[in-house]
Amino acid sequence: QVQLVESGGGSAQPGGSLKLSCAASGFTLDSYAIGWFRGNEREAVACISGSDRSTYYADSVKGRFTISRDNARNTVYLQMNSLKPEDTAVYYCAARSVGAVVTTTRGYDYWGQGTQVTVSS
Repeated sequence: QVQLVESGGGSAQPGGSLKLSCAASGFTLDSYAIGWFRGNEREAVACISGSDRSTYYADSVKGRFTISRDNARNTVYLQMNSLKPEDTAVYYCAARSVGAVVTTTRGYDYWGQGTQVTVSS
Protein backbone atom coordinates (compact mmCIF):
# COMPACT_ATOMS: atom_id res chain seq x y z
CA GLN A 1 0.00 0.00 0.00
CA VAL A 2 1.35 3.38 -1.02
CA GLN A 3 1.47 5.73 1.92
CA LEU A 4 3.10 8.94 3.18
CA VAL A 5 3.14 9.48 6.91
CA GLU A 6 4.17 12.77 8.51
CA SER A 7 5.44 13.04 12.04
CA GLY A 8 7.31 15.48 14.22
CA GLY A 9 4.66 18.11 14.62
CA GLY A 10 3.74 19.56 17.97
CA SER A 11 4.04 22.74 19.96
CA ALA A 12 6.96 25.12 20.06
CA GLN A 13 7.65 28.58 21.38
CA PRO A 14 8.48 31.45 19.05
CA GLY A 15 12.12 31.14 18.09
CA GLY A 16 12.08 27.39 18.65
CA SER A 17 12.59 24.51 16.25
CA LEU A 18 10.78 21.44 15.04
CA LYS A 19 11.77 18.79 12.52
CA LEU A 20 9.03 17.19 10.46
CA SER A 21 9.48 13.79 8.83
CA CYS A 22 7.65 12.33 5.86
CA ALA A 23 8.15 8.58 5.60
CA ALA A 24 7.11 6.71 2.47
CA SER A 25 5.97 3.14 2.19
CA GLY A 26 4.96 1.16 -0.85
CA PHE A 27 7.24 3.13 -3.17
CA THR A 28 10.73 4.61 -3.27
CA LEU A 29 11.00 8.36 -2.75
CA ASP A 30 14.43 8.93 -4.21
CA SER A 31 13.33 9.95 -7.72
CA TYR A 32 10.19 11.79 -6.61
CA ALA A 33 9.82 15.50 -6.19
CA ILE A 34 8.59 16.24 -2.68
CA GLY A 35 6.65 19.20 -1.45
CA TRP A 36 5.73 20.40 2.00
CA PHE A 37 2.46 22.35 2.10
CA ARG A 38 0.55 23.90 4.94
CA GLY A 39 -2.90 25.07 5.84
CA ASN A 40 -6.32 24.76 4.28
CA GLU A 41 -5.09 26.52 1.15
CA ARG A 42 -2.15 24.12 0.87
CA GLU A 43 0.46 26.89 0.66
CA ALA A 44 3.70 25.49 -0.72
CA VAL A 45 6.35 25.90 1.95
CA ALA A 46 9.32 23.97 0.59
CA CYS A 47 9.88 21.63 -2.34
CA ILE A 48 12.76 19.54 -3.60
CA SER A 49 13.19 18.03 -7.04
CA GLY A 50 13.70 14.35 -7.67
CA SER A 51 17.35 14.95 -8.49
CA ASP A 52 17.82 17.15 -5.41
CA ARG A 53 19.26 19.80 -7.71
CA SER A 54 16.39 22.22 -7.26
CA THR A 55 14.67 23.47 -4.18
CA TYR A 56 11.97 26.02 -3.55
CA TYR A 57 11.18 27.93 -0.38
CA ALA A 58 8.33 30.30 0.21
CA ASP A 59 9.58 33.81 0.97
CA SER A 60 8.06 33.56 4.42
CA VAL A 61 10.31 30.63 5.40
CA LYS A 62 13.55 31.33 3.50
CA GLY A 63 16.54 31.15 5.77
CA ARG A 64 14.52 29.39 8.48
CA PHE A 65 13.31 26.11 6.93
CA THR A 66 15.35 23.44 5.18
CA ILE A 67 14.06 20.51 3.15
CA SER A 68 16.21 17.40 2.81
CA ARG A 69 15.86 13.71 2.11
CA ASP A 70 17.45 10.50 3.37
CA ASN A 71 17.06 7.89 0.66
CA ALA A 72 18.29 5.11 2.91
CA ARG A 73 15.36 5.80 5.23
CA ASN A 74 12.95 6.62 2.38
CA THR A 75 12.15 9.80 4.28
CA VAL A 76 12.06 13.52 3.59
CA TYR A 77 12.51 16.09 6.33
CA LEU A 78 11.56 19.69 6.96
CA GLN A 79 13.78 21.36 9.54
CA MET A 80 12.00 24.41 10.88
CA ASN A 81 14.02 26.94 12.90
CA SER A 82 13.22 30.36 14.30
CA LEU A 83 9.56 29.46 14.34
CA LYS A 84 6.96 32.20 14.35
CA PRO A 85 3.30 32.12 15.42
CA GLU A 86 2.33 32.53 11.78
CA ASP A 87 3.94 29.17 11.04
CA THR A 88 1.09 27.55 12.94
CA ALA A 89 -0.74 25.19 10.57
CA VAL A 90 -1.26 21.60 9.57
CA TYR A 91 1.71 20.57 7.44
CA TYR A 92 1.35 18.04 4.64
CA CYS A 93 3.95 16.30 2.54
CA ALA A 94 3.27 15.24 -1.02
CA ALA A 95 5.16 13.21 -3.60
CA ARG A 96 5.23 13.76 -7.35
CA SER A 97 6.53 11.07 -9.70
CA VAL A 98 7.66 13.61 -12.30
CA GLY A 99 10.74 14.99 -10.61
CA ALA A 100 10.50 18.74 -11.25
CA VAL A 101 9.66 21.16 -8.47
CA VAL A 102 6.02 22.20 -8.55
CA THR A 103 4.55 24.63 -6.05
CA THR A 104 0.88 23.94 -6.71
CA THR A 105 -1.00 20.94 -5.44
CA ARG A 106 -1.75 19.71 -8.94
CA GLY A 107 0.44 16.94 -10.14
CA TYR A 108 1.24 15.45 -6.77
CA ASP A 109 0.41 11.78 -6.72
CA TYR A 110 0.47 10.99 -3.02
CA TRP A 111 -0.36 12.99 0.09
CA GLY A 112 0.14 12.43 3.76
CA GLN A 113 -2.52 12.97 6.39
CA GLY A 114 -0.88 16.06 7.88
CA THR A 115 0.76 16.94 11.16
CA GLN A 116 -0.16 19.92 13.35
CA VAL A 117 2.43 22.55 14.17
CA THR A 118 1.53 25.14 16.80
CA VAL A 119 3.82 28.04 17.65
CA SER A 120 2.83 30.11 20.64
CA SER A 121 4.23 31.50 23.84
